[in-house]
Amino acid sequence: MQPLDIQVVEQALHWCEEGHDFWFCTVVSTFGSSPRAPGSWLIARADGAHCGSLSGGCVEEDFLARLQDNCFKGRINRIRYGTAEESHNARVSLPCGGILDVLIEHWPACAKTREHFLALRAALEGNGPVARVVSLETGDVHIEHDSELGAKVFEDTAQAFLRLRVGPVSRLVIAGLSPVATACASFAHSLGFEVIVCDPRPEEVRHFNLPGVKLQQELPSMFIAREGCHRATAVVALTHDPRIDDTALMEAVKTQAFYIGVMGSLKTSDKRRERLVRIGGLTEQQIARIHMPIGLNIGSKTPAEIALSVMADIVRVRQGISRQQL
Repeated sequence: MQPLDIQVVEQALHWCEEGHDFWFCTVVSTFGSSPRAPGSWLIARADGAHCGSLSGGCVEEDFLARLQDNCFKGRINRIRYGTAEESHNARVSLPCGGILDVLIEHWPACAKTREHFLALRAALEGNGPVARVVSLETGDVHIEHDSELGAKVFEDTAQAFLRLRVGPVSRLVIAGLSPVATACASFAHSLGFEVIVCDPRPEEVRHFNLPGVKLQQELPSMFIAREGCHRATAVVALTHDPRIDDTALMEAVKTQAFYIGVMGSLKTSDKRRERLVRIGGLTEQQIARIHMPIGLNIGSKTPAEIALSVMADIVRVRQGISRQQL
């Protein structure tokens, strides 16, 4: 199974090719507790077919009912869920008590639509981040290259436009199979990561079968050197085998990966650090990029507990939260 954002874009392209127009929804802002973050997508047709998510289900049900009632007119609409204000025509109170502000765009089946969503797919696949710039007055939309980090949604109320960032889907490259690696792959997939497991050993990959996870029967270092890592990639080495772990780290530090980590005790990590400098020729700056020991210290012992600590640390770094803030 592909990450949800890619599923949404692929569905848009499929419907466009079939000649169906559709409505493309983006969570613009949230207030208080909310089930989905700004930038989340849902796509739907007038007959109720849809892909993606705006909430845990209550918002989608109301939105699809409004769509079938022909409530949305023109190129763009905007609706707020979770408020009692009559001006927003809200009919749903979110169980979490939050508020969701949603932009709704109508897209016809045409060459311009196909071009737009092909550009979004390229950005999600790591070919460079972009920004969708939507005029709130005219509904016009265009795509710009975007090299900045920051909030996924920016609204300029004075100029009446939204800037909606689209970047690569979070990816996890797992160097080598182990019980911890398998648990990590499962957790990461459930968190919406694109997960790729690399291991050259026939005896290890023979029985590996995790739906939605891509398996590459080759050295992780070869895969990383060939494919590279965009800035939404995390690389973790979880085998205790230096031939797999160390070589993967040597290649990973040459990339834009936002997280690089390797499993091992403090003593093992000290030996690995010395080995990476002596044999791998890594600089102190490159060594500093590697999380070793990997993960948060939650007293984990079992493979599942270790995998939980690893994924929690990856999510922490992706969200820009320091350890001191925990």
